[in-house]
Amino acid sequence: MSRRLKLSLLQETCAICRLAPGSPIPSWVQSGDYWSITRTPEELSVVVPEAQVPQGVTASRGWRALRFAGPLPLDQTGILSSVTSPLAAAHISVFVIATFDTDYVLIPEAQQRDAFVALERAGHSVISL
Repeated sequence: MSRRLKLSLLQETCAICRLAPGSPIPSWVQSGDYWSITRTPEELSVVVPEAQVPQGVTASRGWRALRFAGPLPLDQTGILSSVTSPLAAAHISVFVIATFDTDYVLIPEAQQRDAFVALERAGHSVISL
């Protein structure tokens, strides 16, 4: 895919949390402007700004969210791959969140600089909000 995407780095560092599958949605999840929740039979997965996560919650901390400029057409293919492939080639882990209008790719904060280089080499632009 030759499409060049504009990605925006959200200001807050995020945490990816794992709660028990039958857990109710905690009140601390909805206290900020940005959060994502997915329930499966195996877990309740929550992504929120890291500062919202209470002590004792199982979480992977230190993630930065890149938001795709959208809205993105739901019938187009290869959009996510055009971002995740260069990151994979640079050995950068990702955690993906998709919404109706756009996608978010979370990257480890420790690899942010390498991620930006990989994305810009692939023709994408990254800005900080």
